[in-house]
Order: sequence, then C-alpha cells, then structure tokens
Amino acid sequence: MSPADVISGLGAIVGPRYVTGPGADMEPFVVDWRGRYRGEALAVVKPGSTAEVSELVRWCMGNDIAIVPQGGNTGMCAGSIPLAQRPSVIVRLDRMNTVRWVSRLGDAIAVDAGCILADVQAAAEERNRLFPLSLGAEGSCQIGGNLSTNAGGTAVLRYGTMRELTLGLEVVLPSGEVMDMMTSLRKDSTGYDLKQLFIGAEGTLGIITGAVLKLFPQPRRRAVALAKLERIEAALDLLALARTRLGERIGSFEIMSRGQIEVIAENLPDVQIPFALDTPWYLLIELVDTLEEMDLDGAMEGLLGAAFEADLVSDAIVAASEAQADALWKIRHSVSEGSKKAGYVVSHDSSVPLEAQAEFVNRISARIAEVRPDARLAIHGHVGDGNLHVLAIIPGIAQDRMAEMKDAAEAINRAVDDVTAELKGSISAEHGIGATNRARLARVADPVELAWMARVKTLFDPAGLMNPGKVLPDASARAEEAPLRSTA
Repeated sequence: MSPADVISGLGAIVGPRYVTGPGADMEPFVVDWRGRYRGEALAVVKPGSTAEVSELVRWCMGNDIAIVPQGGNTGMCAGSIPLAQRPSVIVRLDRMNTVRWVSRLGDAIAVDAGCILADVQAAAEERNRLFPLSLGAEGSCQIGGNLSTNAGGTAVLRYGTMRELTLGLEVVLPSGEVMDMMTSLRKDSTGYDLKQLFIGAEGTLGIITGAVLKLFPQPRRRAVALAKLERIEAALDLLALARTRLGERIGSFEIMSRGQIEVIAENLPDVQIPFALDTPWYLLIELVDTLEEMDLDGAMEGLLGAAFEADLVSDAIVAASEAQADALWKIRHSVSEGSKKAGYVVSHDSSVPLEAQAEFVNRISARIAEVRPDARLAIHGHVGDGNLHVLAIIPGIAQDRMAEMKDAAEAINRAVDDVTAELKGSISAEHGIGATNRARLARVADPVELAWMARVKTLFDPAGLMNPGKVLPDASARAEEAPLRSTA
C-alpha cells in the first residue's frame, strides 16, 4: 500500500484535515522529548471519537499497519515513538479532550484519554474537588499517556499512582472491539479486574480512549517547607517521625541532592534558589488538610523542631505565603528541564524498599564514580514512596562522541540495575519501559513473569501491531539512538 493510499484510507475515517503525512509537520510526533530517538511513520492521525478509533484500528489491522498510540509525547523512554521496522501510524487523541461527567457525591470524573492533565485538575477544582496526580509535564501530558505509563508524580505518598486513581476505563482492543469498563463503582468483585492490564501497558494491548478517575476533597490548608540535611539517612528518619506525628496529612516528601539543585541553578536562570547550597541534601515537605481550622504551619514547625532536636536537619525554610510555597515547588518541577540542558543524561527511575534507600544511594554513587568518573551525579525523587531518580550527567557531548556515550550509558545502567536488583527493587517506578529500557527489563526481570507477559501480549495482539518494539524484548525492535543535536 502506497503512502498516498494510507493517507487516503485514514482520511476517509477521520477526515483529511486530521491526517498528517510525512514531512516537517510530523517532526514533533516522531522525535522523543529528549531529542534522542527519531522514528518513522506513514502518518499521524487524530480521531475525534471512540468509534473512529475503533474503525481506524480495524483498518490498520486489516492492512498490516502498526499502531503507535501517543499522548503528549512527554515520556522519558521513547514509548510513544514509532521505532519498529514496520509501517506504522501514530494515533493521537488530541481531539478527544472532553470531560464526560463529574460526580461530586461519588468523587469521580469521567474524561476522554486526550484530556491534558492540567485541564482535568482544573475541571476538578471548579467543582471544589482535587485530582491529585501532579507532574512537571502536567501542562502538556495527556491522561491516556499517564495511564499507559502508570504515572506517579509528587503526590503518590498520599494518593497513590494512576493504578490507585483509576476506577474505570474504555479501551479499543486490537480487534477493534470497544471494551467499556467506564464504571465509577468503588466495590466490584465480578471477576478479573481487566482494566489493570492496560494501565502501564504503554499501548501494547490496546488504545485507552476514556477513563473514570477518583477525585478527593480539595485541601483547604497546606504548609510547605524545605529542610537541609547532612545525610540521606536523616530523610528516612524524618519520614518516620512525620508519619508518627502527622499521619495522612503528609502530602509530599520530595528529596533533591545538592548536585541536582546546582544543575537547575546553572541552566534555568528564571528559577530562583532562595537558600544557600551548603548541605548535601534538601527535602521538600508538604502537609495538607481539608479542615479550614487546621494549623498546619504550627504542625510543620513542631515537626521541624523535633527534627532539629533529633539532629536530623541542619536548617529549614517554611514558606510564609502561597507564592513562596510555589517558588519552592518550582525548583522541584524544574529537575528534568535543568538536567536536559546540562549535558548527556543517563537517567534512572528506580524504586527500592524504603529501608534500603540510603544503601541504594551510597552504593550506586560509588558504582557510577567507578564506571564513569566524569559523570556529574544528580538525584531527586519521591523518597516517601521509595522512588529515586538517579541522573548521571556527562557534559560537553559532541555528535561524534555519541557512540561513546551509548557505551557509557550501558555501563552506568548495568551498575545501577545490579544494585537495584540486589536490593529487591524495580528499574522503573513510574516512567515505564518503552524502547529504552527493554534490554534492562530482560536482564533483571523474572523469566517466568516475562514469559507470561508475552503470552498476554499475544492473546490481545496476535499480529503484534500495537506499539511494536516497546516493553517486551523481541527481535523486531529498532530502538537505536539517532542523535539529532549536540548537547555540547
């Protein structure tokens, strides 16, 4: 089938104006966010309804054309870029961006999968409710992508990942059938919970077109503080202290290394750092409560006072206004952009048991220094739920050194993965596997588990046309980095 026939066939389903063929207009859709992977696609197609998604899936399957679902293309693992060696089309749900309904009594919201995360947050806020998923990319990432990667973000400690935040789904299967699981029921024991198969599957089992998500009461009070720590072990002791004193009022517990904040300060001049970088670790704590009369500032001061007495913190800043609180959070939300500008980043999305986090940091810091002495180490993450992002940044990389960098990344990944596996952790807590982490998954995962995942894939997608070359290792993938620009 010729490219013209593909564009004509897709246009007959969704309308010609919603099909983009090869050319400069496709560049934002075939290159990943970090600019490391370039794919090839016959077209980008934007359906306007679940019925159109179903019809185009049937058409693609009937013509042996692979389908790559893509949300906001903000992922870290090239999971939404067409990298397999087979004709592919990119399916984006930008036009499917409607809030279908909201139930304040049931604390649930039903949305199209193409809704921007920030728009879902705003829709909930308009009804005095909270959708708690919060990410640095929330202004551009889409709900379908959040679901497909089981996104976590900065509020997991209190509210959970997308698996915990999802009540129901609507999914178009590779057969073109629509599986309607758009329920808001909190209790349902009628067989297998099939929706969980699609959350975190990265579009390899079907296309999520709609979701019913949990809402929560809007917090009326919050307190935000940044504490300075000499040791990462102190952060874990402080977490235990905070849980004992404040329980569910802990909204976020985010850690950043001095190296991470230095990278932000050097590369993002619009981000203000209102404190001296004179300790190795910085802990951002947010307390929230729905009670108007709750004195969270007092609770925060009491927690920090106890932490001082226990020699857990050396200094602390308590935000005196919403503006100051937002300024502290801006630092945390700038880690990806600041790091991206600092050089070639070998990033990790590891999670380990809480009690093993300090050992994890100490061991991987030493291992990375052995493997790549010139790498600059930056660490940030969700210390409260065990998910730490370890970044090895190699500055000044020219195009002719990219092969060297690929070898360096492999060595660094092996070092981090070995420690992660030894501590019974996971190599991907919230970013997914995509194309970049498939070899790593094969190296550390239980072979029995991988085999059953492959069987599930074959059951749903026997032709292997749903987002091929992602998640599961296979011989057909072409996940080679194609450098687009120098970071020197």
